[in-house]
Amino acid sequence: MNWFSRLLSLDGAKDIMPWRGRQVSTENADNFVTNQVTLADYRDARASGAAIGLSATWACVQLIAGTIASLPLMVYRTDASGIRSVAKDHPLYFVLHDSPNYDQTAVDFWEVMAASIELHGNAYALMERRSSDGVLTALHPIRPDLVKVRRKANGDLEYEWTDNGRRVVKPGAQVLHIRGSLGDALSGASTLSMCRSVFDDALAAEDAAGAMFSNGVNPSGILRTKPEIKLTQQQRNELEDLLIKKYQGSIRQGRPMLLDNGLEWQQLSIDPADAQMLESRKFSGEQICRIFGVPPGMVGFGDKASNWGTGKEVDVLGFQKFTLRKRLKRIEQALLKQLVPLAERRAQGITIEFNFEGLLRGDTASRYDAYEKAIRMGIATRNECRALENLPPVEGGDVVTVQMQDIPLADAINGDRNGQEDSTGS
Repeated sequence: MNWFSRLLSLDGAKDIMPWRGRQVSTENADNFVTNQVTLADYRDARASGAAIGLSATWACVQLIAGTIASLPLMVYRTDASGIRSVAKDHPLYFVLHDSPNYDQTAVDFWEVMAASIELHGNAYALMERRSSDGVLTALHPIRPDLVKVRRKANGDLEYEWTDNGRRVVKPGAQVLHIRGSLGDALSGASTLSMCRSVFDDALAAEDAAGAMFSNGVNPSGILRTKPEIKLTQQQRNELEDLLIKKYQGSIRQGRPMLLDNGLEWQQLSIDPADAQMLESRKFSGEQICRIFGVPPGMVGFGDKASNWGTGKEVDVLGFQKFTLRKRLKRIEQALLKQLVPLAERRAQGITIEFNFEGLLRGDTASRYDAYEKAIRMGIATRNECRALENLPPVEGGDVVTVQMQDIPLADAINGDRNGQEDSTGS
């Protein structure tokens, strides 16, 4: 099991797994010797006892973390005139946008960091700097469930964790720390801990449903006789053997059944809501969606009406505005505060932001309509709009034009019409 799988467990730091209302320690062999828990039960609890194993939790974390990781993280520079441009020459650009470390791409790295924030309320990464000038060259993620943060006497933060059995202690200046919501300077609030009861209830519903299907009896029908007819044990055995040999299995489905001596076949059906406890499991899933701020329809919950058409569009828009925006802002401000010195921020106007444009793009017709309005109103040039569609520039496409005659903006301000002065002289 890799470190990310372990950090997703409900109590990864303590290595304790819930089992039928009790806590099973992995370090206490007496649990097995005294038969308090069987090895099979323990393995089942370890495999299914993590909240991330719930489909709703997995889907919500995948949606949030995957969406954040898919957004390009950009470094911008604002000059003295207020014009902002992408600072591709800045050392942070390659680390944040392309490759945070030797092993991971930017998508891999930020997906892990975002998932850590969602589940544990904290994301940590060890900074690797060049010894000659202190320029940041890499960021290495750290398991959040292993990190302990404390404040020293001089006010600085100190981080401690174990790596391959080795104790590691680093000052705050060498550890990138992105805190989740409702925390303090030392750490954010862990979702798994704060909402433990919700996850426990959802796990209990899943376990109960699984136990029903593994241990329950679910016959497709029964053979019944009239009250005055009593079958001997031999007749019962012969009927059971006949049913198994001639009618059991999908390959024998549809074969006609001959009954005599007053026997009748009665079809049985089990209410799905009772058998699978669909309502309780659906409610648990919606509760988990509520915790992460994800519209249920975006992860397969909710009714059919919310999963299509305008209902889906409203869900996506709300997810972008109220769920993603605050998470992106939290990451951006943490990176700017910890990775860019204040003097550099003031002198060069360095900012770090996710490029949200790709996520907001509509269909082809909507995009082209927006481009047309932007060009007509003088907001963007044709080449700027072509660049958004990954098209090469055209000659003369950098001129800003206005509505109606598409004349240069400067000519419209000076009163020139298609290169000719106004005949009235005004």
